[in-house]
Amino acid sequence: MSSTIFMIHGMMVGPWCWDNYRNFFEEKGYRCITPVLRFHDMDPAGIPDPRLGTTSLLDYIADLEEEIAGLQERPILMGHSMGGLLAQILASRGYAEAAVLLTPASPAGINALSFTVLKSFSGAMMNWGFWKKPFRFSFTKAVYSCMHLLPCEEQKQVYGKMVYESSRAARQIGYWYLDRTKAARVDHDAVSCPMLVIAGKEDRITPAPVVKKVAHKYKDAAFKMFDDKAHWVLGEPGWQDVAAYVSGWLKDNSL
Repeated sequence: MSSTIFMIHGMMVGPWCWDNYRNFFEEKGYRCITPVLRFHDMDPAGIPDPRLGTTSLLDYIADLEEEIAGLQERPILMGHSMGGLLAQILASRGYAEAAVLLTPASPAGINALSFTVLKSFSGAMMNWGFWKKPFRFSFTKAVYSCMHLLPCEEQKQVYGKMVYESSRAARQIGYWYLDRTKAARVDHDAVSCPMLVIAGKEDRITPAPVVKKVAHKYKDAAFKMFDDKAHWVLGEPGWQDVAAYVSGWLKDNSL
């Protein structure tokens, strides 16, 4: 049994995206840790570290492994979006007491390039040299891909906190078959901890059918789709329903 939840954020955001969930689960007695991924601790209005553009998923993993190794217990990993893929990789390496994947990015072996995914990344990935430069969605693309169920004012608030992301990490996820480092690969058979996978039916950037395929990769993984949710399950209206479902699952698994 673990009383620590290690919350891993996704692309272009930071630990702040977990504010709702951290407060929710801390009130239930959990210790919540919200690490910041490499080069994401920047001023949203500032210039990103140029090294971010070529940062690998494996770099993110190395940093997270080091932080988890310093804990007194093996934590419950909770990952959103790209953070959900990082959680899968960490779980396969034995770092998880349990894993909760919220609208997760898919590992190597799953084709996730649907029309809505390609549309989401089209603007960011069309400029020459994008594969080695930091990128960030425009407000319009961020709303389309991730925040279309949020009220307008909240869309602006969230976007105002978003930072740049690694183009290399994005390529390793979307074009895993071209990545010689196999950074997005997960040894599914090595995952032995309980796992819960959450999808949103209205999700455009990690579509529900793809997320369901993620769940099917793992033996006995629990899968739940919320019909009225999209990608931003961390803050969409009714996010409490998702958090409560996760809480119930943790309780049912004595976690």
